[in-house]
Amino acid sequence: MNDLKELLESEARRINNPDFIDKDPVQFPRLFEDVRDIEIAALLSSTIAWGNRKMICNNCNKMLGLMDMQPYRYVMDQGYEDLLDEGNIHRTFFNRNLRHYLRGLHAIYAKHPTLQDFAKHHHIEASEAPAWELARLINKELKSANNGKADSRCLPQNLDTTALKRLNMALRWLVRDDGIVDMGVWDVITPAQLYIPLDVHVGDTSRNLGILTRRTDDRRAVNELTSNLRKFNPDDPVIYDYALFGIGMNL
Repeated sequence: MNDLKELLESEARRINNPDFIDKDPVQFPRLFEDVRDIEIAALLSSTIAWGNRKMICNNCNKMLGLMDMQPYRYVMDQGYEDLLDEGNIHRTFFNRNLRHYLRGLHAIYAKHPTLQDFAKHHHIEASEAPAWELARLINKELKSANNGKADSRCLPQNLDTTALKRLNMALRWLVRDDGIVDMGVWDVITPAQLYIPLDVHVGDTSRNLGILTRRTDDRRAVNELTSNLRKFNPDDPVIYDYALFGIGMNL
């Protein structure tokens, strides 16, 4: 176990450095200073973060360009209502999906100064799984703002089973506060309450290392893997997201 911890610590230090930023979608929320712009950019950039990283970053840039690089103003001015349905943002995420998401965010920001204030108002910190509780609450707002219609392209609907990879990644950006890659602009939850952003690559790497036994990359796998990583660092288990990314690149 000591050898494994040393490997994870070493790889986390190697990957978690400023050079990582320019090739990762974390660069987009980092463009902003206003926390509302940061929140919206983090949610949207993580939402389309699947597939080729270069394509993801190109499409994040295109998406924010639609907003004139002013995401909060764009949301509150409801500029998204002018989007044509079939315009493509990223792979299977289209303008109509973006509009769906932004309608819900408009409803949230109309009632709360920031998304963090929304999360604090609903006491997500009291939940055993704050990310899934936040997803439930945002989904409720999105559905209400879109005449009762849900959209799984924005956030997963199957919250009992989903790994919730993309929202967990956005929360890593918003909550972790080591001053290197992640921004640490939220304090509604602590880094200790974060869960690993689990995708197929992180899952396969974790199984190869013997820290994940479940074969399906679902919520139960996230719980198992995060629980094991907390044994190495209970205050900041998702620091090892960097390590698993780095090790996976070398397998």
